Amino acid sequence: MRNKRVVIVGAGPGGLTAGMILARRGLDVTIVEKQDRVGGRNGELNVGDFSFDTGPTFLHQKFTLDEVFEEAGRKTEDYMELVKLDPMTRLTWGDVSMETTFDQNQMAANMDSAFPGSSEGYHRFMDDHASKLKAIFPCLQKPYHKLGAYLSSTLMKAVPYVATTKSVVDVLEDYFPDDRLKLAFTFQAKYLGMSPWKCPALFSILSYLEYRYGIYHVQGGLCRISHGMAEVFKEHGGTIRLNAPVKELHFSGDKVTGVELEDGELLECDDAIVNADYAHAMTNLMNGKSRPEEEMSKKKYSCSTFMLYLGLDKVYRDEAHHHILFADDYGKNVSDIQGERVVSDDMSIYIRNSCITDPLVAPEGKSGLYMLIPTINCRHGHDWEETKREYRDRILERVEQRTGMKDLREHIVEERIITPQGWRDQMDVFMGATFNLSHTLDQMLYLRPHNRMKGYENLYLVGGGTHPGSGLPTIYESGRISSNLLCDRHGVGYDRVDLASQYL
Repeated sequence: MRNKRVVIVGAGPGGLTAGMILARRGLDVTIVEKQDRVGGRNGELNVGDFSFDTGPTFLHQKFTLDEVFEEAGRKTEDYMELVKLDPMTRLTWGDVSMETTFDQNQMAANMDSAFPGSSEGYHRFMDDHASKLKAIFPCLQKPYHKLGAYLSSTLMKAVPYVATTKSVVDVLEDYFPDDRLKLAFTFQAKYLGMSPWKCPALFSILSYLEYRYGIYHVQGGLCRISHGMAEVFKEHGGTIRLNAPVKELHFSGDKVTGVELEDGELLECDDAIVNADYAHAMTNLMNGKSRPEEEMSKKKYSCSTFMLYLGLDKVYRDEAHHHILFADDYGKNVSDIQGERVVSDDMSIYIRNSCITDPLVAPEGKSGLYMLIPTINCRHGHDWEETKREYRDRILERVEQRTGMKDLREHIVEERIITPQGWRDQMDVFMGATFNLSHTLDQMLYLRPHNRMKGYENLYLVGGGTHPGSGLPTIYESGRISSNLLCDRHGVGYDRVDLASQYL
């Protein structure tokens, strides 16, 4: 099938997944990327001598990554070194902290130590969610570009979990009476950029996936996953064009005929896959078929994030690899974020201190701290350039007060900040909504932008803005779904790799 030319716009994790699968199946695939490196939000960020992940900092649901590598005829472990973390994350509420783990006996003990008597609810949660995940997971592996998909037996089994007005917090009410402990099983809604009070109940499977199967660090950073995918893609004959920003797609009726770069070069194609931020692509790249920003702004979007990347001349060995400091009033903090107008002074802070695990990301004797603070997106025009230094100082003050890093500010030697405006203006993320379109029931499955874009014969979407949604494993799945749809169109045969069944 080398005569079938595919152009992929964007070398993020979805585009790279599709690229390596399609190249392995024999198609002529070119990936064009505006930046000077692969990965997009899963790329490497260099600050002085320090290496950071731009976005995602750990991998859960590793079996999905293993599946897409096997779809490309390769083994994940041949391209990166993965470390299963135990403990996984330290959670702190005021003066109470708890370590999380995938070891169920140890997790029960940790919970009872921090919240006496809570392990009974934990065991019930884990038992119930084993069945829930088994019902829901197959629905996330299928496309929903046709209404007939709703008639599948797979979805029928999941209906009791999907067709409900309950939120993730509502689900947790049945297991944990302590509001703080609920957060240990609902903060994962932030992976979708959503409030756990608004996030649909089906997403309680996210915490189950973590606590059942664990999370992984990749030595050198999770950006190494993107590097590995790019290597596999090139081994199969694929072409990556870096520093190649796209101006627009070319169409003939409902067919894409080519991708024009900003320098005027036209790459003709039989199919195109868009891995750019969905709303940015729809408003900027569609060449006469673009939709106005006013229309796209009516959709629901995730929160944004305020990012701090700090290079230190010190290593905090006693601090956790992952640490979450919850806001004192987490409900109000989340409500402020979802309201999209108020920047909370009482913020929640995620910290990654990966140098205690990984010797590759900082010079010897030094370390890098990654901090992510969920906050409002850019819908209402908050001026982050005016307030970012003050906000940065408040974050560091809170970290010094609530962790063992009492002298943190004395040891910063390199620093980079990305504000919501930075996500929007430098990374082409519409509205600075770091996690893309919100995952509300009216923006899921058939109601989410389709993997084969509605109204077009040969235009496909991958990434967090299409089905199944945000988060690395689901983005990998979007790349596989769109690849399969494209191959079905051309009659290209393939065998589906299924590793998930042995876990589910």
